[in-house]
Amino acid sequence: MKKWSIALVIACLGACEQASTPIQENILPSGVKFIEEVKAQSGKTVIPYKKYTLDNGLTVILHQDNSDPLVHVDMTYHVGSGREEIGKSGFAHFFEHMMFQGSENVEDEQHFKLVTEAGGTMNGTTNSDRTNYFQTVPANQFEKMLWLEADRMGFLVDAVTQEKFEVQRETVKNERGQRVDNRPYGRLNERVSEALYPAGHPYSWPVIGYMEDLNRVNVNDLKAFFLKWYGPNNATLTIGGDIDEQEALSLVNKYFGTIPRGPEVAMPEKPTVTVAEDRYISMEDNVHLPLIYMSYPTVSIRHEDEAPLDVLSSILGGGKTSLFYKNLVKNQLAVQASVSHPCAELACTFNLFALPHPASGKTLADIEKVIRDTLVEFEERGVEDDDLTKVKASMEASYVFGLQSVAGKVSTLASNETFKGNPNYIAQDIARYANVTKADVMRVFKQYIKGQHGVIMSVIPKGKTELIAAEDNFTPPLRSAGVLSKTSSEELVIRKAKDNFDRSVIPTSGANKAVEVPKMWQKTLANGIKVLGTQSIETPTTTLLLKIPAGHYYSDKEKAGVVSLLASALNESTTERSAEEMSNALQKLGSSVSISAGNQYLNVNVSTLTKNLDATLLLVNEKLLKPAFIESEFARNKSNAIQGIINNKKDAGYLASTAYRQLLQADNIASISSQGSEESIKSISLDDIKAFYQQQVKPFDSQLIVVSDLQEKALSKSLDVFSAWQGKGEKLSLVLAEPDTQTGVIYLVNKDEAAQSAIRIGKRSITQDITGEYYKSYLMNFALGGAFNSRINLNLREDKGYTYGARSYFSADKFSGNYTASAEVRADATDKSIVEFVKEIQAYHDNGITDEELSFMRNAINQKDALKYETPRAKLGFLAQILEHDLTADFVKQRANIVETITKEEINALAKKHLNIADMFMVVVGDAKTLKPQLEALGYQVVNYDI
Repeated sequence: MKKWSIALVIACLGACEQASTPIQENILPSGVKFIEEVKAQSGKTVIPYKKYTLDNGLTVILHQDNSDPLVHVDMTYHVGSGREEIGKSGFAHFFEHMMFQGSENVEDEQHFKLVTEAGGTMNGTTNSDRTNYFQTVPANQFEKMLWLEADRMGFLVDAVTQEKFEVQRETVKNERGQRVDNRPYGRLNERVSEALYPAGHPYSWPVIGYMEDLNRVNVNDLKAFFLKWYGPNNATLTIGGDIDEQEALSLVNKYFGTIPRGPEVAMPEKPTVTVAEDRYISMEDNVHLPLIYMSYPTVSIRHEDEAPLDVLSSILGGGKTSLFYKNLVKNQLAVQASVSHPCAELACTFNLFALPHPASGKTLADIEKVIRDTLVEFEERGVEDDDLTKVKASMEASYVFGLQSVAGKVSTLASNETFKGNPNYIAQDIARYANVTKADVMRVFKQYIKGQHGVIMSVIPKGKTELIAAEDNFTPPLRSAGVLSKTSSEELVIRKAKDNFDRSVIPTSGANKAVEVPKMWQKTLANGIKVLGTQSIETPTTTLLLKIPAGHYYSDKEKAGVVSLLASALNESTTERSAEEMSNALQKLGSSVSISAGNQYLNVNVSTLTKNLDATLLLVNEKLLKPAFIESEFARNKSNAIQGIINNKKDAGYLASTAYRQLLQADNIASISSQGSEESIKSISLDDIKAFYQQQVKPFDSQLIVVSDLQEKALSKSLDVFSAWQGKGEKLSLVLAEPDTQTGVIYLVNKDEAAQSAIRIGKRSITQDITGEYYKSYLMNFALGGAFNSRINLNLREDKGYTYGARSYFSADKFSGNYTASAEVRADATDKSIVEFVKEIQAYHDNGITDEELSFMRNAINQKDALKYETPRAKLGFLAQILEHDLTADFVKQRANIVETITKEEINALAKKHLNIADMFMVVVGDAKTLKPQLEALGYQVVNYDI
């Protein structure tokens, strides 16, 4: 089912009125116009806000939320890849990168540095229709964020140099390599869009663009694109959080009010997309499993038929109650199958896909027939009452859960304003889905799917052309090869702001507001479950995490993966109801329950509206105490797990992580992923699952972390549902011996014709602690590889353009730990990347941290508190750490004191102790026949390694 991403919609229920400083129209700053105010209303679904426009056309939306001392700032420009020209693809995404590279008053990389040092988070995203930039920071850093956003809106062009252009072009190429070209099925959406949309349609090229387009253009083409689309009159600035509205509006006017308007731009037309006959296309890829993908054009975002089409996609392919699950997955014709209906501003598509199971012996043509037969079955089945009930319950839950973060509320307001000109569009969104009828769903099925034509894409393993659904009968028109651009700077019309203040002065920040650690309550249930909880009254929701000491480490190496298969079994049928009935019951409550295997724990995650808590916990209890352990379900999950492992071996990152894990550990359970290996999974029987369950899935010493709007007394009563669960599992006794892996060696894993190489450099290191050497080593590494502005990332990504991102980190549990530096790099820069990695690690080992880096680390770490406890999910993670390590909340102060007092000498001593490159080994995944002589030329012994 579609996730309701158009609006992370917020239910403002009951005590949700906002304290607000009223802004009178007659005292508005000059050049600011009040548009509207929407207030909170008890029992109504609404995000309160005030909306303004500046004389230059900038739309400003303010949402006051004083529940946490933080502010979220979102700048959304109504431009995406759908505003680009033929032959100039990728410009909008390219500017997502360029807008972080400094402007006239912001130095190169300073945007990242200032936000990180402020204890904040930041990012930018681009899609076909909009680009947004956002920061979440402690409230005292708000003005600085406005200064940064304004400078890149009004003062970017002259700072975009040819050198920056070249470096970011390489970064984009690396991003495409990592996310598209080097990933199994990575070019699927690109190929389908080329075939579905007519030549020149704004959605016929990928958001990331074609690299040959970026290679043809020059820096002035990029500047021209910016000057056309990134003016204030094509932007929405949305601010939410702990703000004084009057002050916020004055600051917005100060920093943005003098930026001149851009040219008036119009939205592209919405051309009707039709396909006269089925278009079959295919592609050979470095994959294990073939894939069939069928895509039909439908409507556009918020069209009246979007909602019933979403319901249709849920019935056909939304989870274990869907027809696709019944006809393709449950009977093991497919490893995976689903249906979706993603929507964008100009067009939506109805997509059906499946990965055939090799054991089924089915070709993609066979699977296509099953899919088409399933559509016929749906028409005969019709729409049932539960179909609509589940969708509406899911909507209600997603709306309420959207209230949990100020970022969610701000992004909803910004999106609604950008695409509808109305931030207050939530009620209409709710009504669209609440009013869907059975007749609506059948109508859209007959109008857009039944008898209609689309694109049928076959992705097949190389050399397996006999598996395709049908012979290709469509070839998209050739793209123009184009010529090198000759756009000159004289053709640009530069706009300049005229100010009465000095923009080069970085705004100062006041004192960081105190952040209260959540108030906690603790108890132990009669059956031995340790409970730690806190109340969070912002939303009527409850989130739980149950950690049962029955993780991967409790199993034998020869049976690695048994816990993962057990988790799959617990997500299937119980003795009381089938897997489909269980899924149906949870969906009707709008609740989420997932069971997964970790190294030390079997984890049960639960999210529910509090009004449905008791009903949800009854189902959780049933899953845990009454698993059916049906042979056919076990066989399907086991077979799918094996196919997943084989398929993962086509992914460079998986190969690198697997080889690295094996080399870090001796021949023990930790050398294998909790998902197991192909060999270990094959050896596991249903009796093994049952035996492990009987031995280990017990309540004693389990940990239950709860965040709810309920008080302790009421919540404790709900937890009584677990009282019948009794028993104590075996204690874990585990020693992870050091391996005999050679240091100073490169272990080379082959991946034929890899567009990128995956690199891991590291060694075994110290085990985890909370306030000791492990934590201090994390602080030590921060400047080297722990932040965007770290030495490693700035070198390999920003200076050299070898990678989309590089990092280093310590990772550990109580049994073992490691230090790792990693990146996915351009294949032709593999050897050069290793040289730079070694240079940076060795230099930090030899010379240590600088005074500036030490100050940066202290500020960045100690100002994060405002973001640590905002949402129930964040609180859950914080409390889980306390319960697992038997801490008091005082550990937060202890860590803050360590950050504040750790000396340069102590950090440098830790660097010398832990960062000796001679103690490390390397794993490289890439095209061995090309890489081996290059790596040997660096002077390393290169060992071919198979996993």
